[in-house]
Amino acid sequence: MKAAVLHNYCEELQIENVDLEEPRKGEVRVKMKAAGICHSDLHVINAHLPLPVPIILGHEGAGVVDAVGEGVTSVKVGDHVVLNWVPSCGKCYYCQIGRPDMCDEAAKISAMGTMFDGTTRFSIGGKAVYQFPLTGTFSEYTVVPERAAIPIRNDVPFELAALVGCSVITGVGAVTNTAKVEPGSTVAVIGAGGVGFNVIQGAALCGAKQIIAIDVLPEKLEMTKTFGATHTINASEEDVISAVLDLTGGHGVDYAFEVIGRPETMAEAYNITRKTGTAVIVGIAAPNESVTVNAFSLPSQSKTLTGSWLGQGNPPVDYPKLLDLYAEGKLKLEPLVSKIYTLDQINEGFEALKAGKNIRGVIRFD
Repeated sequence: MKAAVLHNYCEELQIENVDLEEPRKGEVRVKMKAAGICHSDLHVINAHLPLPVPIILGHEGAGVVDAVGEGVTSVKVGDHVVLNWVPSCGKCYYCQIGRPDMCDEAAKISAMGTMFDGTTRFSIGGKAVYQFPLTGTFSEYTVVPERAAIPIRNDVPFELAALVGCSVITGVGAVTNTAKVEPGSTVAVIGAGGVGFNVIQGAALCGAKQIIAIDVLPEKLEMTKTFGATHTINASEEDVISAVLDLTGGHGVDYAFEVIGRPETMAEAYNITRKTGTAVIVGIAAPNESVTVNAFSLPSQSKTLTGSWLGQGNPPVDYPKLLDLYAEGKLKLEPLVSKIYTLDQINEGFEALKAGKNIRGVIRFD
């Protein structure tokens, strides 16, 4: 089968024939139908998230169950599934306190690029090929743990269903689960990308009265209005802090979301939040980077500064709910897909991502 393989950091992915083992006990083989091209994959390519190579990237994907290993009960051959890149163990401390997004076991194995038993199912010429993170969606087929394959309704196009696996649950969940945005509140979103658009429509779903989209690309800022933005700020033309204060009567917003992954915009999100407000960091920066905020403001302004991973969600519950919202016309997925690519065009898709051209580029396998 064909897969896109990263052999060395900062190089293009190579389309190669890769061997794939049969699913073992508790594992599922999925015939991939669609996979989103996400900044998190780009972070691995750029060595911001160093993982072992060679590796098959891709974590936002949907497909059809093709085979199941011994003991699998939650899915069967023919089921439509969205892949879960944080397949929580259900047993660790964080799973037990209701935070499966923080699962210790899933985090550890994801950093290894292997399955839960420490081995890989992909290989080239007998040499192990790793997968990111327990999914490896940039391949025609993949083998994943059973709890990484979430069954979904079968009436949603795969290229749309794939999006709930990362960008939708991350963006909407940051609003509904992490910040718990209240009706009538004011919201600012720094970064109009795949996740940022979903933060915006999550805020609209919650009934925010003012949603301020902040970016540097006029065409993306204009499109944020489709998802519910009431105001836009072009950060290349205006001072963001001054502009936000002008729009909020000098107070700042109740909730600010940073969805880029840069220390300076993370600090900016904190600074545009009003006293006692909440700033949520969704974007992923390199592990060696730090954010600087005014120390005196921490107690004196009593703001909440927090992060959100996977939208603080629970995929087995949230993926189906999000797709139900789409089916009911309450969640917009079609406008998120900017361009469809073949697997052979994947590097073109990453170039468009780096240039900020797409909201979401999607690989379609059929």
